[in-house]
Amino acid sequence: MPPANRSVFVTVGTTKFEALVERVDSLELLRALRDKGYTKIIIQKGNGIYCPNVIVPKGQTKATTEGVEVEYFDYSPSLASYIASAALVISHAGSGSIFETLTARVPLIVVPNPLLMDNHQVELGEQLADMGHLVSAAPCDLLAAVRSFDASRLVPYTKGSTEDMVRAIDRQLGFAP
Repeated sequence: MPPANRSVFVTVGTTKFEALVERVDSLELLRALRDKGYTKIIIQKGNGIYCPNVIVPKGQTKATTEGVEVEYFDYSPSLASYIASAALVISHAGSGSIFETLTARVPLIVVPNPLLMDNHQVELGEQLADMGHLVSAAPCDLLAAVRSFDASRLVPYTKGSTEDMVRAIDRQLGFAP
């Protein structure tokens, strides 16, 4: 059961990631989050063209759908307060968003953007998932990831040496033994 604050913050960072926003704009996903005890979803959609219109009526930016408060916006000067006040973050797999969320000790599901060239997001997400710090899922697997998500199974992230992380990523990519 999530903490007393039962909000989910979804972020695509400073880019556009239509597949993530479209996947979150789903009654099935909303119901899965509601069934886990979450009562609010806040979506930062970035500069993508797609605007949620399933869980928020077209032309609106806020609504209550099936008992869940939903709102979305393009950008904010800082996402820190959204992350800190969330019980769960669903994020693109950008390193800034990942480490800001892990450092804030907020449970995290990352969704790497498969359209990025030299997809470093997949490698970073998989490495941190292998270490137990987060769950990583492709856009098409997000619903299953939410349904099976258990924050108590996550290993708390301890900010450590960046050299250790670089070595781990290099090993994952085959650059080091």
